[in-house]
Amino acid sequence: MSEDTRSEAYAELAAVGPYGVRPGHALITMVEPHPGHEYAYNRWYEDDHYYAGAMAMPWMYAGRRWVATRDLQLLRYPEKSAIAQPVTAGCYLSTYWMTAGRYDDHMRWTVAINKRLNHDARVYQDRTHVFTAFQEHEATVYRDGAAGPRDFHALDHPYAGLVVQVIDADSPQRRTELLEWLRARHLPKRLAGSPAAMVTIFRPTPLPLDRMSYVKQVEGVDTRLTLLWFLETDPRECWERCFTDLDTAVGAASVSGSAAGGLGRVELVAPFIPTVPGTDTYVDRLR
Repeated sequence: MSEDTRSEAYAELAAVGPYGVRPGHALITMVEPHPGHEYAYNRWYEDDHYYAGAMAMPWMYAGRRWVATRDLQLLRYPEKSAIAQPVTAGCYLSTYWMTAGRYDDHMRWTVAINKRLNHDARVYQDRTHVFTAFQEHEATVYRDGAAGPRDFHALDHPYAGLVVQVIDADSPQRRTELLEWLRARHLPKRLAGSPAAMVTIFRPTPLPLDRMSYVKQVEGVDTRLTLLWFLETDPRECWERCFTDLDTAVGAASVSGSAAGGLGRVELVAPFIPTVPGTDTYVDRLR
């Protein structure tokens, strides 16, 4: 294919298909650099991979990196987590929004570019993917209704913190019930008067079979929900008041409103603060 032909393809691709701003999909990736590699990992991700391996790709239009210093890691629960073993693993989190309806297009590109980056020795190997999944957007619940930033602003707005909550339902049917309970009853009540401006809810999708070998296949595709709580204050300032009982609330929830049953099990509640791009701020506080 000639250079002119390749250039013309960009004009053709831009002229068709969805191009809205709604975050129809997300990449949520929690990673643990190996001991002794914290600074090198941070520089590789900040200086190269965040851009070449994410933001430069088609239809990935917003991103934000987050970090859990050791004191934030120690706030996590439950101790026996299906997500992180130990529950403190995964001190860096990256979140990215993708245009609704462009998941397949993006995946074709991301698999190809990551193979190229790996071949060119631009993939840092001294790290472990603790929780990495492409996810489908299910709902966003706002504290202030129509006022304030929308979910498509969330990764650009200067939020002071983020809490990741992962819930596993007992079955696909129970996940449907769990989603409705979260959206209609639980989250509106918890957000009222809280420092969290919004909660976005996602469900994981399986990774392609030709994914990179260092990324494990996604678990809980039919039963799991991932919630991102966007905070206007540092999570340490509101942890005791707002976030220590999320597992109890879900475990006691039911569609009828009674305390019997329960709609799922919380497998992770983990607070983060934003990184300072282009710096090694907080790297010395990870261990």
